[in-house]
Amino acid sequence: MISQDDYEWLFRKAPVMTTSIAEDGAYLDVNDAMLARLGYSLEDMVGRRPEDFATPETAERITNELRPALRRRGKLENKPVSLVTSSGEIVDCITNAFVEYDKAGEYLRTVAMYSEFSDQARANFKYRTLYRATPAMLHTVDGNGLIVTVTNHWLSKLGFTREEVLGRPITDFMSAADQKAYADRGLRELIAEGDFNNLERQMVTKDGKTIDLVMSAISHRDEDGKVDRMLVASKDVTERNRAERELRRTLAENARLREELERERDYLREEVNVALNFGRIVGTSQALRRMLKRIEAVAETPANVLVQGESGVGKELVAREIHARSPRSDGPLVKVNCASIPKELFESEFFGHVKGAFTGAHRDRVGRFQLADGGTIFLDEVGEIPMELQSKLLRVLQESEFERVGDDITRSVDVRVIAATNHNLERLIVDGEFREDLFYRLSVFPVEVPPLRERGDDIVQLAQHFLEQTCKDFGREPMTLTRAQAANMKAYSWPGNVRELKNVIERAVILSSGKVLRLDLSMPGLKVDDEEAIVEVPRDDEVLTERDMRDLQKANIVKALERTKWKVSGSGGAAELLGLRPTTLADRIRTFKIKRPSR
Repeated sequence: MISQDDYEWLFRKAPVMTTSIAEDGAYLDVNDAMLARLGYSLEDMVGRRPEDFATPETAERITNELRPALRRRGKLENKPVSLVTSSGEIVDCITNAFVEYDKAGEYLRTVAMYSEFSDQARANFKYRTLYRATPAMLHTVDGNGLIVTVTNHWLSKLGFTREEVLGRPITDFMSAADQKAYADRGLRELIAEGDFNNLERQMVTKDGKTIDLVMSAISHRDEDGKVDRMLVASKDVTERNRAERELRRTLAENARLREELERERDYLREEVNVALNFGRIVGTSQALRRMLKRIEAVAETPANVLVQGESGVGKELVAREIHARSPRSDGPLVKVNCASIPKELFESEFFGHVKGAFTGAHRDRVGRFQLADGGTIFLDEVGEIPMELQSKLLRVLQESEFERVGDDITRSVDVRVIAATNHNLERLIVDGEFREDLFYRLSVFPVEVPPLRERGDDIVQLAQHFLEQTCKDFGREPMTLTRAQAANMKAYSWPGNVRELKNVIERAVILSSGKVLRLDLSMPGLKVDDEEAIVEVPRDDEVLTERDMRDLQKANIVKALERTKWKVSGSGGAAELLGLRPTTLADRIRTFKIKRPSR
């Protein structure tokens, strides 16, 4: 066993420059080789720190990098340092050091040995200096992913000091998501695969800020072909990614706004068509005045309105009038024809949907209720709403809230509801086809639109209004109604109401030549010269009872069905010939119990 004297002799006479350093970092002893090379006496060096005999750059590295690394790992291997002799000569060296502990684990000393650089070592030292100073974000890891060295720019980007990062796993500085991706053996497997290009990763700065990086790497392999070093270059793309995300959000918002504008354009076109076709409520009859008083009474309130009446009486025009007279007149009036919406699309039509909510949902869609926010929504033919959706409609009426199909975000909406129907909703309630609570929510204030046959002289006023508008739209010379034509129109029961009257006038203008209006060619029930007239009217001095009028109407429908070979709807069908909607004609056929004769 070597004695203490032998140990000291070996230390003193060792051919390699060697020092013994206390726990506080001061020299305990310096061997002869070290004293001879630096030109100092033992008394000059003992008690002083290694930084006192090094260049300023090395002194900084000892303080900030080498001493902290030695404390963490207990050793240093092949670390370049530059010492200064008593005459001012700079001696470039490689140092290796290790910490000695006693049997109880207490610190004894640090032994540091120095070897002067060879030409290769000097080149390596120069490379290391250039590496650290390069204005690029570089770091080098070993085969286990531990940081070997980093550039000053890397430290500047992440806000750490060199002593805080050397020897630590690179994953310590990654985002939580990337740490999870490289957990267990994930990082070693990535390194073992060797070079890679343009991997997107996220790092976290010392102050907690996440930065986006694109990384590329080249690897060095040992004699066995295993990666023992990997140089990684990183490019900060945080601002680029932020700009791209903002651009995508902007494009998505533009697409959403464009879709809403397209929808509003469609609604405006629909409203313009309604305005051109009907224009205004025309008439002075008592029945119409009573209805207008109810409109005036409810328009200024926020109450929901249920507009009732036969098909074709102008329920939509009533809804427009209520909206125009209300405080919401500056907001949108959105119409929903409940009878034209497929059952499976009701919820999407009312409340909208998000992309991917169902097959065919290729993009987000705004629902009618959201589009009507701040205004009025007109639910035409409300009796056609499926029972399973009525509860969701009731929720909007009660709470003013809804969710898009496929979305979990609750949206608020401020909408007044005007509903219309030609069905007996109370009968539907009894039949279990309409919710009673929804009925009472919709019919806070009912408005009954009188049928045209109860409006007396309004028929002639409306006919003249439609005649003037149609002549203008069709580019025809102005025409007027004769007294006989007016009398015939007042005598007719108008089962199709205002819609039928308008269709009769338009057909008459189309069929007329010159300035003479051939109302007899377009109006069922008028006597004509054509042998194929559907039904002839009675003599001028004959008065028909209500029963006669119903028989006349029934006979007229039968004649139309016979002429069209009992085709009800479509081109060339009886509904087209009579100027009625197919659903209206079907209702008439059921009402009159008309059946096709058996062959």
